[in-house]
Amino acid sequence: MIHLTTPLGDEVLELRAGDAVTLSGTVYTARDEAHLRMMEDGIPFDPQGAAVYHCGPVIKGERVVAAGPTTSARMNDLSGFLLDAGVRALIGKGGMGPAVREGLGGRGVYLAFTGGCAALAAARMRLVGVYYEDLGMAEAVWQIELDRLPLIVGIDASGGDLFADVGQKAKIHFEQRFNK
Repeated sequence: MIHLTTPLGDEVLELRAGDAVTLSGTVYTARDEAHLRMMEDGIPFDPQGAAVYHCGPVIKGERVVAAGPTTSARMNDLSGFLLDAGVRALIGKGGMGPAVREGLGGRGVYLAFTGGCAALAAARMRLVGVYYEDLGMAEAVWQIELDRLPLIVGIDASGGDLFADVGQKAKIHFEQRFNK
């Protein structure tokens, strides 16, 4: 198990798709509307070495109740500016597209968290603050402190992509089995 702490640096460049990691330190949640707002108004946090979690958490008072990942592919066309600004890790579920894989090249990683484990994630989190609260609970940018959240490197900085690899293997298997 590889232990990472934000802000992230060049250590992420050594990670490979399939590596198991834990992440501690500050992360910022962001879904579609938050990405669009940041593109218009600027990033409200220091993006250098930051980790952005594709998540719309459930917050009750000052506590994170649930914080499962949302489908990251929805942010395929919205992530480039974050990587250009210095974000080192995107976190979510389901993988991301070729443009993001290329954008991560030589500078960052995509970390995958299992869908359906929102309570597990919340147990590793402490709420710190919020930006764009006017967007509503799910779309606001929540600043959260993590304590060893378990993740898998889904896309590495060298172009390795677990999701693309599995898709290719499934396609080959399907063709062999059904295109006889």
